[in-house]
Amino acid sequence: MNIVALVGSNRTESYNLKLAAYMQKRYQERIDIDIVSIKELPFYNQDIENNPPAEVKEFVQKVGAADAVLWVTPEYNYSIPSVLKNAIDWLSRGEKVLVGKPSWIVGASMGTLGTVRAQEHLRDILFSPGVSSPLLPGNEVYVGSVHEKIDDSGTLIHEPTIAFLDSVVDNFVAWYNKQHAK
Repeated sequence: MNIVALVGSNRTESYNLKLAAYMQKRYQERIDIDIVSIKELPFYNQDIENNPPAEVKEFVQKVGAADAVLWVTPEYNYSIPSVLKNAIDWLSRGEKVLVGKPSWIVGASMGTLGTVRAQEHLRDILFSPGVSSPLLPGNEVYVGSVHEKIDDSGTLIHEPTIAFLDSVVDNFVAWYNKQHAK
């Protein structure tokens, strides 16, 4: 299964980027996770929607070709970062490559609640008509106090979090396979 991971942080030492990279490595025998950068995307502009720049076309093509999307989001001001919203805006126009494409969400923050509010907002956006991306239900991954759970090399070291993430990956693969067995 080919999954694009869209990380909603453009910070070099982002915990969410580290979490995505950890998942990419840990689950490489089961799923292929391609972390696709969104930080170079220009701001969505309806004036150029029908003839977007090359980086937008390439981005939309990569997401469209994937089997599923892994959203990895921090929480900024109780919501998703603007860079992530911008990426969704490009994906929800024109070809609308997210419609029907399975998604799942993970997120990490230094706060105790993880990214609860951001993920709620992201769910609302993913259910909007131009997006309509079905989500894995009941498998929310909120990695709170992430700075205590990831070491300096970017390896997740908190065993309960690793075990939970393992179960969510198992659940996503089973859910995806069930959805596509029909």
